[in-house]
Amino acid sequence: MKTVAGLLLSIITTTLMSSAVVAQPANASSPGMSGAQGAGGMGGGHAPSGKGGGGHGSEQMHQSMMSGMQKMQSMTPTGDADEDFASMMRMHHQQAVEMARLEVQHGKSSELKAMARKIIKDQQKEISQLDRWLAKNK
Repeated sequence: MKTVAGLLLSIITTTLMSSAVVAQPANASSPGMSGAQGAGGMGGGHAPSGKGGGGHGSEQMHQSMMSGMQKMQSMTPTGDADEDFASMMRMHHQQAVEMARLEVQHGKSSELKAMARKIIKDQQKEISQLDRWLAKNK
């Protein structure tokens, strides 16, 4: 059972880490340099993260993802695959809701904002289902 829980944690953490790498500013040379803008903001023609309203949202989204990864990595598997799955998926869905809210607040694409609103609605429903299952089965 612990193997299944560990595998679930690895899959979710890898997914979040992959998302964090994709979300890195173009001028960050490594995942550990997420806040670095380079010397004098030189980034191959890319604007600093504070440009307009979108940069702030991107930074908030990145911070949210990193916080979520830290929380998930600190989770100790219980050995019960069902409980571990429900707990980790709940946290994963909550992170998706937080990121989607930032897209709605800071995004410019009407298509992505509509998708974000749907994600919020769908993920909140699934969070409620997971909460009910956890309350009933812990």
